[in-house]
Amino acid sequence: MPRASTPDVFTRRQAAQNAAFLASLRRTGNAREAARALGYNRSTFTKRRAVHPAFAARWDAALAFASAALNLPSRPREGSGEGSAPNTTVSNKSPTTTRTANGRLQLRRPTANRLDHAAEQAFLSALSATANIRLSAAAAGFSHSAFYARRKASPAFAREMRLALAAGYETVESALIAGSLSGSHDHDEWRHNDPPSIPPMTADQALQLLHLHARTVHLQQEPPHIKRRRGESSEAHSYRLSAMYEARQALDREAFDIAEAARRERGEPTLMNPDPPRLPALDQVTGWSRADPTKVAHDPDVALFGGWRLKDWEG
Repeated sequence: MPRASTPDVFTRRQAAQNAAFLASLRRTGNAREAARALGYNRSTFTKRRAVHPAFAARWDAALAFASAALNLPSRPREGSGEGSAPNTTVSNKSPTTTRTANGRLQLRRPTANRLDHAAEQAFLSALSATANIRLSAAAAGFSHSAFYARRKASPAFAREMRLALAAGYETVESALIAGSLSGSHDHDEWRHNDPPSIPPMTADQALQLLHLHARTVHLQQEPPHIKRRRGESSEAHSYRLSAMYEARQALDREAFDIAEAARRERGEPTLMNPDPPRLPALDQVTGWSRADPTKVAHDPDVALFGGWRLKDWEG
């Protein structure tokens, strides 16, 4: 029969369990995950916490240490499944850092039906091949609204989703061009016929006709999305154009940052950190001075550039 513990004393087995639990709690910051890694239920340790103030203080210290450690961006996330019992059911999904209601950080395993990193990668891979958001979401096992919500909440995922959609768009467009759509030659018979003769017109009529279609032919016509809309004030039109320009600038900046990161990963020079200039050897450079090397040294009693020497004023 196991010996009952007093409020101040633990058995040797209980002390070993507490030490292992606190060590796991320092890594994860999650009492449920720490107890599961040891093969126990969380209530085993919460009951001890309720009657042992010293153990409760060490518990709080472990939570504070875990929150501080997980808050470091460069710290690798250690798995919480080490040392688990063979008969313990542990999720295969890797734990992620989560901020609790009191502001502390802890490692928490996602639930079975929760959008995790693996589902995001499956969705992005399918999207880069199909350019179809609903189909890609179904391939990842979630609804499309879940990924729209993730895009709204995470700027990083929004960037990757936009890049995957652009890649899928290019893939579908290339396949469309290579497959030559049916019906693409239904209206090009006129190209193989001789054009009819130009109707008679005056020089003024010809110039007016050329003026009307000059921008369309030379691709200088104002795009429809830039034109001022009906009922739109000049201030609203100017604000809309400014917002469109800022959005294009943000996309260009994002593309530049991605290209810079790729160059840094390959070890290539970047715009912000270019290679140092290659200077020739100094013995190959001439023209440093125009002084005559055969000229006799100046008189030490006469100032080199004229005037008086300071020592002449002394005494």
